[in-house]
Amino acid sequence: MRQWFLAILVLLTGCSSMKIEDFAGSSPAFVPEEYFLGQTKAWGFFQDRFGTIRREFVVTIDGTMDGDTLVLDEYFEYRDGETDRRVWRIKNTGNGNYEGRADDIIGVAKGEVKGRAMRWAYEHDLPVGDSTWRVTFDDWMFLQDDQVMMNRSSIFKFGFKLGDVVIYFTRVAEGQDSAGIGQPSFAELQTAAE
Repeated sequence: MRQWFLAILVLLTGCSSMKIEDFAGSSPAFVPEEYFLGQTKAWGFFQDRFGTIRREFVVTIDGTMDGDTLVLDEYFEYRDGETDRRVWRIKNTGNGNYEGRADDIIGVAKGEVKGRAMRWAYEHDLPVGDSTWRVTFDDWMFLQDDQVMMNRSSIFKFGFKLGDVVIYFTRVAEGQDSAGIGQPSFAELQTAAE
């Protein structure tokens, strides 16, 4: 079933002329500060411009409200054993517009929500080998129902597309262990193999 969702996401976001206005009035309505409140688990991969999957990862996200700011504490676990953490601070600035900040994001991420879709734009210093590339993300999120959301981010450098990040999100019910949601983490797979 996940493969079907990902295939639909690729079709939806494959056209460069897609605009956030295309989703006005669509449902269910995506409200980030409601969807991400609590714990969310996600699975994703980076696919280069030639179609090769280069990295796979699992993300556990803890969402809390700090006054009027949504705080997303994201813990990444990559298939190769590397881990990473990013903390987003996101504010609803009104009329479906959002601003987000994180330590590895350059300046302010700008987002807009219409119906079930959200589009983010931001710059990020991406580690590549021993160097860092400043890249631009064109990030689309599509809420499917109150539990499932899909995300596709296209990554550009100097206007040239480097590849896409595709992520599938699901909310974790309060009191439920996130390890029991969907696929296990890579660490859990490794432990089971030992």
